[in-house]
Amino acid sequence: MSDDLPPDGESLGAFLGEIMKMLSGSGGPSANSARDLARSIATGGESEPNIDPKDRIKVEELVRVAELQVQSATQLVVARSGTLRVEVVNRSQWVDSTIEHYRPLLRTIAASISTSLPTPDELSENDPMSQMMAGLQQMLESMLLTMTTGSMVGELARVAFGGFHLPLPRPADAQLLVLLPNIDQFGQEWSLDADDLRLWVCLHEAAHRAVLGVPHVSERLSDLLQRHADAFERDPEALNEHLSGFNLSAGPEALAELNKTLSDPEMIFGAVRSPAQAALEPEITALVAAITGYVDHVMDQTGGSIIGSYDRVTEALRRRRTQADASDRLVERLLGLELDQNQFDRGTAFVEGVIARAGTEGLDRLFDDPAHLPTPSEVDAPGLWLARIDLPLS
Repeated sequence: MSDDLPPDGESLGAFLGEIMKMLSGSGGPSANSARDLARSIATGGESEPNIDPKDRIKVEELVRVAELQVQSATQLVVARSGTLRVEVVNRSQWVDSTIEHYRPLLRTIAASISTSLPTPDELSENDPMSQMMAGLQQMLESMLLTMTTGSMVGELARVAFGGFHLPLPRPADAQLLVLLPNIDQFGQEWSLDADDLRLWVCLHEAAHRAVLGVPHVSERLSDLLQRHADAFERDPEALNEHLSGFNLSAGPEALAELNKTLSDPEMIFGAVRSPAQAALEPEITALVAAITGYVDHVMDQTGGSIIGSYDRVTEALRRRRTQADASDRLVERLLGLELDQNQFDRGTAFVEGVIARAGTEGLDRLFDDPAHLPTPSEVDAPGLWLARIDLPLS
């Protein structure tokens, strides 16, 4: 394979230059590269209209209704920094806010992946990939940050209804996001009442905001996610296997194939996912199961009284969330999440088990103290959780 490489340094430099152009654009990675990639994926490259001011006002009114309902049902504060700010957005605007909110987590993923990949010193001296990796390594973290952020956020923007499409903490002072075009499109496809669907989404967003806005809940989940993001581990043999078959003298076709391979998060994910991450995932999924189970309970307690077609809308939306495509599942695995029907059922069973034993008063203690957050085994056995926090069993 060594004969496939350009024979001299000048040619190799030009060769690497072409790769860089293909991987990150002629100007190289920039602060806007990830945003531009995400916008392109989210919109399919088409321009978007702004949100109609009348629709914006209607949704803001619905959010106020949802905020009051959630606070009354949970005693949790939806807006901890004062008045709840609402941003009714299209896909591009959702991308801009989400990239900013997710930046610390995604930067950790990119840095972890890039530092876990093989360096030239770790490759065989006779391996022709050494020269190429030497040139690629300098731009790898920036490139991965662009690809990971852009592709992940862009794909999410195509399907999200609000800021908590994934149950991830957002900044305490962040605006509540409502991605109206996606909501209205789904409502039309399923023949759902538009106002009922909008209110359902507002209630869902407000409930997530209330729970994930509890400081110790946000801190615990953020810590687990950051540790998972920082725990990618090197597997140079897997990466070499993906790269070793390229004929680098084949011109544009070879460059295009290389670009496709290095741009595929599944390849990167499969190459460097670690046992340490596997050990963290039960804690992450248990906490997320408890959160989603609690939110579903709040929705069922409040939604039926204010949403005329609550049961129909709920059936459609809860079915939708478990029918994720491959790109959604990849995003979840990169973050350490597991959001399938089994996990949602697990959260529901936990909440129902707590209420059956200790009533809603017992459930109210779930997020009132850092020590009350359940362990994985307690999520599967709510009686153990109740016993640990010294609640009497009825």
